[in-house]
Amino acid sequence: MEVSVSGRHTTVSESLRTQAVEKIGRLDRYLSGMDHAEVHFWEEKNPRIGNKEFCEVTMEGHGHHIRAKVSAPDGFTAVDLVVDKLERQLRKLKTKVKNRNRKRERPEIAPDLVPESLLGDDDPDPVYRIVKSKRFDIAAMDAEHAALQMDLLNHDFYVFTNSETNEPAVVYRRDDGDVGLIDIE
Repeated sequence: MEVSVSGRHTTVSESLRTQAVEKIGRLDRYLSGMDHAEVHFWEEKNPRIGNKEFCEVTMEGHGHHIRAKVSAPDGFTAVDLVVDKLERQLRKLKTKVKNRNRKRERPEIAPDLVPESLLGDDDPDPVYRIVKSKRFDIAAMDAEHAALQMDLLNHDFYVFTNSETNEPAVVYRRDDGDVGLIDIE
């Protein structure tokens, strides 16, 4: 597995870089096929925050994306904590991939998933300030796989191409804990 290490507004010592590459590189034993890992370190400048060193790792491979972020008193402890988090996520992913391969039936998803309360009525047009923009490739997959990717990234939604309709779609985390699907007609 290719591991790249970088620091944002901080320098990463050679010993910390070596430890991160070694420990993150060994994670491919849990799930083969993870091709690339990006490790980012940064230090929080706020004096009220106890754990000032942050470590975030994003792993990619075979259409899977896994992300973990931790804070610790120092970078070495942060690497150990993030490796523990990634191990749990990789074991979970491996189990779900095995179970998914055994069971090929897909559950029915209700078509009307957007509640009426989210639709505006008499509100004036709000002005939104875009503070961050991302670009990424949208992979073709089924809704169940997209929900798994959403969980692994620890996001509230995931955009993908529905392999059944070949159209863009979104899975999202509902307030009741279930997952919703927005598909284009």
